[in-house]
Amino acid sequence: MKLNVAVQMDPIARINIRGDSTFALLLEAQKRGHGLSYYTPDKLSQLGDELVAPVQLLTVRDEPGNHFTLGEPRREALNGFDVVLLRQDPPFDLAYITSTHFLECIHPKTLVVNDPVSVRNAPEKLFVMNFPQLMPPTLISRDLDEINAFREQHGAVVMKPLHGHGGAAVFRVMPQDMNFGSLYDMFSVTFREPWVIQQFIPEVKHGDKRIILVNGEFAGAVNRVPAPDDLRSNMVRGGAAQATDLTPREREICETVGPALRERGLLFVGLDVINDRLTEINVTSPTGIRAIARLGGPDIAAKIWDVIEKKRSK
Repeated sequence: MKLNVAVQMDPIARINIRGDSTFALLLEAQKRGHGLSYYTPDKLSQLGDELVAPVQLLTVRDEPGNHFTLGEPRREALNGFDVVLLRQDPPFDLAYITSTHFLECIHPKTLVVNDPVSVRNAPEKLFVMNFPQLMPPTLISRDLDEINAFREQHGAVVMKPLHGHGGAAVFRVMPQDMNFGSLYDMFSVTFREPWVIQQFIPEVKHGDKRIILVNGEFAGAVNRVPAPDDLRSNMVRGGAAQATDLTPREREICETVGPALRERGLLFVGLDVINDRLTEINVTSPTGIRAIARLGGPDIAAKIWDVIEKKRSK
């Protein structure tokens, strides 16, 4: 089966192909003979019931600095594609939300991965709150009294923007922390939405595990260990990737969350787990599959395309 695939992503010239999961998906699609077209989300337009974009034929190579070739732009209706990969990074702002409304018009006749309605309705740091029994104590608020009460009860906390990504603006706040007032003021000015305040897990120094689920099933995992002088374990922030296995509790987390993901059409998802506690469910553009493959783990890109091809063959 040869599919006509469009990918909605950030500028391809800027990606780090060594760690980019989208690039792994593109390499695998090309290997299977699927046709690839590329566009950036700012190029989407809706005209009546038609969704159009100036797409460019895309060829990819696993060569840093020489990883792609683009054809000339041609205006095409995305309704005519078999698959659209929705793979731009957050910020999860109104522009992102609007793109999910656009893509909703063509899904599921054109299969959008992940389902744009569920991406819109399940932002990573909110959707996870459906599973409080799996999480550390977590508050979502911008109310100073609520935050202070939470800090008084739980001691050291992590404070981060609700719609942030890649470890940006993540802070540890200690009890009686003299920086808290300034941090609260900065967050108040910078972020209009509520923030995440979560009990700090000291075991994060041993790693923050990224667990990949494909169509609700465990597909692979990597442990991301932060640098000695950093709280954040994200690999884009200097975290070191280590091979890992799942604990019994982590398997329980996958089995609990998996059916909800499958039901919502969230085909490719990354769970973040610290010391057997679920902290985020990443549904927009999870990373990790190239690191897992480099460490001798399974080829998750192949598993994802197996599922997509099966869905398209029905």
